[in-house]
Amino acid sequence: MEALSALAPMVIKIGIDPEIFEIAGLEITWHGLFTALGVVVGVLMAAFLARRAGIDEDTIYNMALFLVIGGIIGARALYVLEHFGDFQDDPAEVFAIQTGGISIYGALFGGTLGAVAYAAWRRLPRWGAMADAAAIGAILGMAVGRVGCLINGDIFGRATDWPIGLVYTHSDSPSYYALPPELAQHPVTAYEIAGDLAIFALLLFVLRRFFKRDGMIFFAWVFLYAALRFGVSFLRGSDIDGVWVGDDLVAGGLRTAQLIALAMMVLAPLAVAFILTRRGPARAERRRLARAAGPAVGEEADSD
Repeated sequence: MEALSALAPMVIKIGIDPEIFEIAGLEITWHGLFTALGVVVGVLMAAFLARRAGIDEDTIYNMALFLVIGGIIGARALYVLEHFGDFQDDPAEVFAIQTGGISIYGALFGGTLGAVAYAAWRRLPRWGAMADAAAIGAILGMAVGRVGCLINGDIFGRATDWPIGLVYTHSDSPSYYALPPELAQHPVTAYEIAGDLAIFALLLFVLRRFFKRDGMIFFAWVFLYAALRFGVSFLRGSDIDGVWVGDDLVAGGLRTAQLIALAMMVLAPLAVAFILTRRGPARAERRRLARAAGPAVGEEADSD
């Protein structure tokens, strides 16, 4: 049980209404707005990088459409499965995605399946290169999308006496009732935004200089995000007077997202090892692609 006296030395109060406005019965929320912005930013970044790799622009945007649709369906579906009891009384709430309630891993799995389905349907070459571009775009889009969660307060953090804590003061914020006003919570969403941006920088400006095999950046992203989510999840949720608020513990004191993260942290290095055992693209092909695309962002010419 959290001590009711726990309060960070520096408390940041967020009193913003999660709903921006309502039109024709449709609520426009900060969560929905930044989720949409995250999708746009992620797709544009992925398209920019894919063009640099010599991939046709129409192919990029067609695949992005399948990826986004699959991601939205997967994000909501996994969240509903994890919190099925919350929707039994009002099944229509399953479709109220604009109010919050999505699973990042559901988005990743659904988006990946959507993109793979399109690539298989069109028999596209260079899946690995497209996956690398999508990974860098995705982690940037995730950082943007999480800003809406930070404003809404729909991700609950443990009570904290660390240097900085959050208190939500608007009565419509989910966190307003999740914790007593005497408690400040860990800004777990801010931690994740900072981690997402760090991974984005690492993938874009460091790994692209050294990882020349298609698909390696994608699996580096899988591993790094899994490690971030595994650690941050320890600070999510609160035990208030014997009532757990937040992500449920599933097994071994871990949550669903942490169990998935552990699996990804095992599978990603195996996938990288498999890629390294395969023969890379021929030198002439690499040079042809480099000439067609021009110098990539943060990448020097391949000297073989």
